[in-house]
Amino acid sequence: MQHALVLDIGNTSVKLGIADAERVCVSFSLPTDTLQGGDLLGLRLCELLKQAERETGTLAIDAVVASSVVPAMNPLLDHACRRYLGLKAGFAHIDIPVPLQNHYDNPAEVGADRLVAAFAARRLFPDAPSVISIDYGTATTFDCVTDNAYVGGLICPGVMSSLGALSSRTAQLPRIPLSVDEICLTPGHSTVTSMNQGFLFGFAAMSEGLCARLKAGLPGPCPVVATGGFSRAVARVTDCIDAVRPELLLDGLRLLWRDARDAGGAGQ
Repeated sequence: MQHALVLDIGNTSVKLGIADAERVCVSFSLPTDTLQGGDLLGLRLCELLKQAERETGTLAIDAVVASSVVPAMNPLLDHACRRYLGLKAGFAHIDIPVPLQNHYDNPAEVGADRLVAAFAARRLFPDAPSVISIDYGTATTFDCVTDNAYVGGLICPGVMSSLGALSSRTAQLPRIPLSVDEICLTPGHSTVTSMNQGFLFGFAAMSEGLCARLKAGLPGPCPVVATGGFSRAVARVTDCIDAVRPELLLDGLRLLWRDARDAGGAGQ
């Protein structure tokens, strides 16, 4: 059975997984570090592949497929894959087309991560007239697909970046680890609970409002797929999210690799 190393290179972290044709078998996360050399990245990849072998019994990799919004990481990954894995890294939206019509005024402006997430959400609901994917990452992004066309989206503040900005620019608000155990909104009786409630239910309300406004302009029904570190927490307190897929981007890369492999093209 063939396997691919799939990587989602974001501004904060690099999420990577080992995938076969049907699923992402195991996944890991590394901090995004553009100052590391390609050799260090290659050695880290080798260690993670050894861990994957211990967990799944799978080590042999036939292809590397990545999406990246950090251009400085691309040559590092390419060097690491060539030297340590004997493979060329294929990048979504550059080497491997994402099979969605791109209706952005300047198609090159759309991040590969947004296109791959939208593609994966569309494949999850292939019969729906439209679909929205929400990624709660460094930024919170909403991306819309109608039929087979990426029609655009929204870019909003991210959860952790907003929390960091709030704490760093206010004298009396601490940097706190978000606790997302609550399911009912109540007035906070301390700074910590006020911030936790405000962030959890504030992002839930933003998601509800923006999804409702986006759906008003899209053919429906229009399911919503959420991904990213805050997706499960938000989904617990709102009914605007139809599916939570923490590995949506990795699964989109898996689908791109499988489709290209089956067609005999890039990403074999």
